[in-house]
Amino acid sequence: MFENKFRVAAAVAALTLAGTYAIAADVDYTAMTPQELAEYLIFEANGFKLDAQVQEESSARDRLVQDELQMVCTETRNNPSTEQAEAIRQAARDTIVYPEGDIVLGDWEKGRDLAWSGFGYRLEPNFDNHERSGPGANCYNCHEFAGDRQGGTIGPSLRNYGKLRASEEEEVSQAIYRLAYGIIYNAHSMFPCTRMPRQGAKGLLTQEQILDIMAYLFDPESPVNNE
Repeated sequence: MFENKFRVAAAVAALTLAGTYAIAADVDYTAMTPQELAEYLIFEANGFKLDAQVQEESSARDRLVQDELQMVCTETRNNPSTEQAEAIRQAARDTIVYPEGDIVLGDWEKGRDLAWSGFGYRLEPNFDNHERSGPGANCYNCHEFAGDRQGGTIGPSLRNYGKLRASEEEEVSQAIYRLAYGIIYNAHSMFPCTRMPRQGAKGLLTQEQILDIMAYLFDPESPVNNE
């Protein structure tokens, strides 16, 4: 209880000094859980510019409202029950739209640029013009790809991704391509409550862009597979 009150008080003090919201004298911040405090400061105490416009043609408020998947993952602290996890996987699989016919890899150089770009979706006043330059995939924040660049470590390393999934006699199978495509499109189809964005399901990446990223992962000429 003491730790919780300390965290609440520290958050209030920090935001007060920053001048981000007005203090309400009749609100007992120390009686709130961290989650209750965060919701109060954002949605009720004017601690966030909720009417800021975003590229999805909506507002910052809409971004802060959790969908059903996010609610389950939040309530379970990303540790859903077996039944919840299977429901999440199935719902995620239902969102995936695969290319017609066999999956054909795109351009690995374009995929590299996408994987190492964090551009896009900032709020006003640093509003990103997606008509000028499309948003990146932001993969580098969580994954390592090749030795010439240092990526993140939140997710698994993707070094030699394609090389490890092929053999000297056979190319990578369509089944593996479809698995990788599905993970990029909606990673919850395999990993319920993952931190990975739902790139395709949320319209963050187009089908063509996903295939370019897959080329970066699988193409033998890609630096990912030349460690």
